[in-house]
Amino acid sequence: MIILSGGTGTPKLLSGMRRIIPEEEITVIVNTAEDMWVSGNLVCPDIDTVLYLFADTIDAEKWWGVHDDTFTTNDSLKRAGHPEIMRIGDKDRATHIMRSDLLREGSTLTDAIRELARSSGIRANILPMTDRPVATHITTPECEMHFQEYWITYKGDPDVLDVNIHGIDDAAPAEAVLSALDDDDSVIIGPSNPITSIGPILKLPGMREILREKMVVAVSPIIGDAPVSGPAGRLMRACGYWVSSAGVLECYRDLLGDLPDVFIIDDEDIEIGIDGDIEIVRADTMMTSVDKSEALSRRVVDSFRNLPV
Repeated sequence: MIILSGGTGTPKLLSGMRRIIPEEEITVIVNTAEDMWVSGNLVCPDIDTVLYLFADTIDAEKWWGVHDDTFTTNDSLKRAGHPEIMRIGDKDRATHIMRSDLLREGSTLTDAIRELARSSGIRANILPMTDRPVATHITTPECEMHFQEYWITYKGDPDVLDVNIHGIDDAAPAEAVLSALDDDDSVIIGPSNPITSIGPILKLPGMREILREKMVVAVSPIIGDAPVSGPAGRLMRACGYWVSSAGVLECYRDLLGDLPDVFIIDDEDIEIGIDGDIEIVRADTMMTSVDKSEALSRRVVDSFRNLPV
């Protein structure tokens, strides 16, 4: 089972998915367009959330970082007049240091993530979407800035005029991503931000053509006219989409050149009126507990069983 993931909604789904599918049968292709070098080390927020989930060390209250982490280094840097854009925990920083050292020694990002997973006893196959550097930038009325600056420094407040993924045209899916997709015909688009989490994965050259040959089930991250979490609403409006599940579906149709085979929306969501051959499935998508994540995961997996091979 292949799952396309960002950093919050989809990891919650993964927490339920790992209860019903052997972890070694799960492949997670993760967004890297929000990665950023901080204090000499590469921070991969979405990948690290997935790593910490499968390592059972995630801070499940925040859905980022390591539980019971300390912030001695971060606080010391701030007192010394060298604040970091991210509040990085000490255990979390160890992950960044190890990854960055491996990259400086010549490893690809894929190899570095595999070594981090191996050292944590993770059996799932966690893959960065690409081994090449890409970065999402947000254009506001004042300036253009990295997504992390927009979201962390400015707390997602500035108006958004445009969203650009620098380097995406020169990037390519990692070889391990291509291999995984060659071996599996079932792909889940997780309930992550369609613009800055899932969008970069789908915009990789060649990805559209690959996924059009797969059975694709997508889960909406929107209920009604608001995202479950994060800045998806403002970013969707800036890219010309209604903030709704129908808007998410239109976004995916534009990115894929087609509709997913199945689209899962919340029980309480409004009706979707959209032309095309697609099955709409209703479920409780508010994953407020692992049990609810498991229940949603079962609905997702069951959706594939009803699709023609």
